[in-house]
Amino acid sequence: MATAVFAYLTEPANHVVFVAVLLNKARGMTIHLKSAFNVVTDAGSRQNKLLAALPQVEWYRLQRHLDPIRLLQAEILREADSYPEYAYFPTTSIISVVDAEADGASTEVSSVGNEGLLGIAIFLGGETTPRQAIVQSTGWAYRISAENLRSELDRDGALKHLLGRYTQALLTLVGQTAVCNRRHSIVQRMCRWLLLHLDRAASMEMAMTHEMLATLLGVRREGITDAACKLQTEGFITYHRGRITVIDRSGLESICCRCHGLVRREFDRLLTPGHPPGYRGVALAANCARPAGERDASVR
Repeated sequence: MATAVFAYLTEPANHVVFVAVLLNKARGMTIHLKSAFNVVTDAGSRQNKLLAALPQVEWYRLQRHLDPIRLLQAEILREADSYPEYAYFPTTSIISVVDAEADGASTEVSSVGNEGLLGIAIFLGGETTPRQAIVQSTGWAYRISAENLRSELDRDGALKHLLGRYTQALLTLVGQTAVCNRRHSIVQRMCRWLLLHLDRAASMEMAMTHEMLATLLGVRREGITDAACKLQTEGFITYHRGRITVIDRSGLESICCRCHGLVRREFDRLLTPGHPPGYRGVALAANCARPAGERDASVR
């Protein structure tokens, strides 16, 4: 338990989470290590936007099935055509779903960060997918067994409706990625990828070699090197020893294609409370969390 708490707190994004525990300690309250870890992980799991959107009743029921797990860059979470044992709600990690060819080449088809879930095949009924899931960025996630996820979704509550809306947003991401890879320059595609990473990360710096980025975008390494040099010359990024730092996000947005903005607006429309005006996703989720006999038929 002590090791788990220490490992969790090594993530800069989680430091503030432990403040509540320290304040209670300062007030003279006795905090057992297990209780402290529960406080930390409860707040930490809310870093995932799907979990944060759940009504309290449904959240408390789901929480007991969630296990915090640290994911390491390049770790394979799911092989192609395998039956997934777990689904993952990333908090500070990012996961890539890639298509791997027989010759070893691979291309990123989609990715999952703190906005979503890896494992839609579990609740869509297909069970397996022909894609491999690999950790793109080291960080934390919450893992739930496929069995427990199905059991929760069988309740037909808020989580089921949220995951339905998330799946629609994910389809937009997959489709727009295909369009971008076909129509836009490597520089624009790299900008799209960097901006999507920034949307999910707490830092402007990322560990990413040219070779890794070339693999994810499905292009030659030389193309990534040329694109990175252009962005660095323009003053938008710096690159040194496998680390990319974005120093001018607005600059990246100014030369990026429309793909990033389109995808981000769709995720906001489907998953962000109160956006756009008249959005009723939260009301729908709260209504679904109520017993069937008490649901308001006017909230559809």
